[in-house]
Amino acid sequence: MPAPGARINVTEDGFEVDSTHLGFTTSPHEECAVEEAVQIAETHDGEVTVITLGPEAAEEQLRYAASVGVNNLVLLPIDEPDWDPQKTANALTKAIIGIEASEGVFDLILFGNESANSGGFQVGIRVAHRLERPMVNGIKNIEISDHEVEAHREIDGGFEVYKLPLPAALGVKEGINLPRYPTMKGRLASKKAELRTLEFSAENGSQQRNKLHRPEEQVSETVILGNGPEAAPAIVDLLEELGVLQ
Repeated sequence: MPAPGARINVTEDGFEVDSTHLGFTTSPHEECAVEEAVQIAETHDGEVTVITLGPEAAEEQLRYAASVGVNNLVLLPIDEPDWDPQKTANALTKAIIGIEASEGVFDLILFGNESANSGGFQVGIRVAHRLERPMVNGIKNIEISDHEVEAHREIDGGFEVYKLPLPAALGVKEGINLPRYPTMKGRLASKKAELRTLEFSAENGSQQRNKLHRPEEQVSETVILGNGPEAAPAIVDLLEELGVLQ
C-alpha cells in the first residue's frame, strides 16, 4: 500500500493510482498479522511463512518481514498494478495448496483484517472458503492450544470469543499488538534470506473497476484570536457562538 500520509494521484484515464512519486509499505493490519505470527511461532517453536502477491518491488516488504523474524518468504509476481479480490484470492489459494502439498499444512493462516487502501474485507474470507477452513475476521487476541485456536473479536462493551479447530484462518485487526522494530542484526540477515518466486496462473474474478475518483481536498483555516490577555474577548465571543457560554 502507499506509505501513510502520501498524496494519492490518479492516472489520466482514471483507472489506476499514479505511483510515480509514491513510496510503499506494509499496511498496518498486515504488519500486525506478521508480528502476531512471529510471536506465536516463538511461543510454540514454529515457523512463519509470508506470502505476498505483487510486483518485484514487493520484495522490499518481504525482506522487512524477514528482518523481524519471518522464516520463509514467497513472492507471487504480477505485472498488473492491481487485481480484484477474487483473482487475488484465487492466486493465493493455489500458492498455499502448492506449498502445503510439499511442506505440510499450515496450522494457522493470518490475514490483515482488510486492505488498507480499498477496505474490501474479501481476500482472507475467500481464501479460507476455498481451502474449506474456519475463518473469523476482526480479531484482537489469539490463544493457541494443541488442536484449536481461541480468537477474540472486540464488540461494544466486550469481546466475542471463537474457538476454531486447527487448521484455521483469522483476519487480524490493527492494534492486536505493537509490531517490533527490526534490529540491525535482523536487517542484515534479511538481505541474505532466501526469497522464493512462484509462477502461477489464476482465474479472473467477476469484479470490474469502473473508475477511480480523487475527492477534492478540504482546506482548513487556522485563525489566531490574539496573544495574551487581549485575546480574552475574542475567546469569550467564540465560546458564546459555540453555545458553551450562555
